[in-house]
Amino acid sequence: MKKTLTAGVAALVLSALSAQAQDLQFPVGEGAFNWDSYEAFKADNDLAGEQVTVFGPWLGPDQQAIEAVLAYFGAATGADVRYTGSDSFEQQIVVDAEAGSAPNVAVFPQPGLAADLARRGFLTPLGEDAASWMAENYAAGQSWVDLGTYAGKDGEGAFYAFPYKADVKSLVWYVPENFEDAGYEVPETMEDLKALTEQIVADGETPWCIGLGSGGATGWPATDWVEDMMLRTQTPEVYDQWVTNEIPFDDPAVIGAIEEFGWFARNEDFVAGGAGAVASTDFRDSPKGLFAVPPQCYMHRQASFIPAFFPEGTEVGLDADFFYFPAYEGKDLGNPLLGAGTLFAITNDSPGAKALIEFLQTPIAHEVWMAIPGQGFLTPLTSANPETYSDDTKRALGEILTSATTFRFDGSDLMPGGVGAGSFWTGMVDYAGGKPAEEVAAEIQASWDALK
Repeated sequence: MKKTLTAGVAALVLSALSAQAQDLQFPVGEGAFNWDSYEAFKADNDLAGEQVTVFGPWLGPDQQAIEAVLAYFGAATGADVRYTGSDSFEQQIVVDAEAGSAPNVAVFPQPGLAADLARRGFLTPLGEDAASWMAENYAAGQSWVDLGTYAGKDGEGAFYAFPYKADVKSLVWYVPENFEDAGYEVPETMEDLKALTEQIVADGETPWCIGLGSGGATGWPATDWVEDMMLRTQTPEVYDQWVTNEIPFDDPAVIGAIEEFGWFARNEDFVAGGAGAVASTDFRDSPKGLFAVPPQCYMHRQASFIPAFFPEGTEVGLDADFFYFPAYEGKDLGNPLLGAGTLFAITNDSPGAKALIEFLQTPIAHEVWMAIPGQGFLTPLTSANPETYSDDTKRALGEILTSATTFRFDGSDLMPGGVGAGSFWTGMVDYAGGKPAEEVAAEIQASWDALK
């Protein structure tokens, strides 16, 4: 622990310095970038002599990427922009806010902490104009506005946090060659996905690889399944009520979503190794069945990060690919998307802080990070040029994001830790092991009640 904290402190110092020396990564006026947005912003903002401090969780390559983006803000405005990153961001931002030494802008990896600081009066509202802009310019825009809207110290709701840099979770991974050899087509609806699942079994094969193992966090992959199923069987409003416990965890809507997950995970014929292997298989090992010869499974539902655990040398788009985890055609709920993301909030108000939020409304602020190779940056900004994505994989993920009609943040991350990172995890392991959904849901609700 001491070594980790020391490294984090070092990063705080170094990143503040490196931002000052950051050159513009892509020459102004060249490439497919929206330079008009940059020039227009530059013409309207003069912050010469002002220092703007930004604090967030990004280190390593992510730190370099955000510094590359902020370099354009600094070049356009003349501001002295300093980003600092820490692996202890969640703890440090609270300490700094309470001590009155917060940075101008903080980057929150989860909305729960931002909401808490807004409630305590440590965040500055971004204004109705920013909220209206997001509703109009982000795909599923109101979803993103809602993600950054919290009750302030006065109890009134306001838009406090600007979502920027998204992650996509509603994905199914497969090997195109295996699909082609078997004559399978990518399903476009949940009805088609279930029919394909049954067809693969009828052909004598196994459709799914599912693993819930993750050490002390075992069970979390199942929470993503349930969250996706809530969005595909219920309205976004019901999802929100579930996440805040306005409807109990043992509500029929939630039990139904759990059982939707069970349709896939508790059928002996549907899962590699049988249903009994689901809880004991490590999530990092579970996609390996896609690449076995012959294949041990044909599909694996997981977020956009999972290729990190594919066999070495696997090329996404060729050796492996993905498709959107589809919605039910018969339920008319659009194209809901489960994911995560980061949010920028003003923690120490200044003209530079306000200008930085305005800069995030320009396509160039998104396109620069989109274009950096090896980065997982995705944006719901519809005016950002998808051609600036550094590869076809990110472009395809970006298309899924901008095609969404509803976006919702990972529900377990919004719940109290004892539930979202506790009883929900263990309850899903029990359910995968055969315990009835009603019993599991009631036990999770009891753990929530105990926190009140």
